[in-house]
Amino acid sequence: MGEEYDIVNLIVLGVISWTTVFLLVRKIFSDRSFELCNRIVSTIHGILAVILASLSVEDWSCPVCPLASASTPKQRQVLAVTVAYLIYDLICCHFDVKFTLDNTVHHLVSIVGLAAGLAFQLCGSEQVAALFITEISSPFLHARELLKEFGYRDTDLNLAADVLFAVIFSVARMVGGPYITFVTLTANNPLLIKAMAVGLQLVSVFWFYKIVKMVKYKLTKRRKLVGMPGKLD
Repeated sequence: MGEEYDIVNLIVLGVISWTTVFLLVRKIFSDRSFELCNRIVSTIHGILAVILASLSVEDWSCPVCPLASASTPKQRQVLAVTVAYLIYDLICCHFDVKFTLDNTVHHLVSIVGLAAGLAFQLCGSEQVAALFITEISSPFLHARELLKEFGYRDTDLNLAADVLFAVIFSVARMVGGPYITFVTLTANNPLLIKAMAVGLQLVSVFWFYKIVKMVKYKLTKRRKLVGMPGKLD
């Protein structure tokens, strides 16, 4: 019970900490938008999550091993940090004028999935691996939007960020994601964990579809701009 309370306390402390970071960023960039400040916090989380997930891997020859095993304290701490961030971000997004239902669903599925692993104290290896592949593309996702707000919309730099994000997301979510989903489903994991693994993969497929459309639109728009003299000067 003591360790469970420690995890709950870590999540509560994490929500407070992420909120504090946002308020500090908001104060520093007071002349910038609410969304930009939130994306800076999200970028910090993405980088931190990848680093912590990497440090918690027990065996790099098999990052998802041991399967269906008890989570280590380090793994639970890594997951708790991200649950705290997701709770903060879910609340924060409701104060943004660009609130979207699909983003809310994504947050809820992620929170329930990670919280289930923490509650069962199982599947730490699988969940940390899933966290790694879902967050590895996050800094690039937010970088492309930050560049727009800093005046680099429709530039080569912004296009490069778009393409880099799309490539990293596609490889991580559509190659690594199905593999982790497969090993989670075939291992002796609780039904709820398996359901969450499928749910997260379906969310990844949905975002992959939207990203393919985005890249297609960007490349088409870029070709049109190249064909119009003076537009890229």
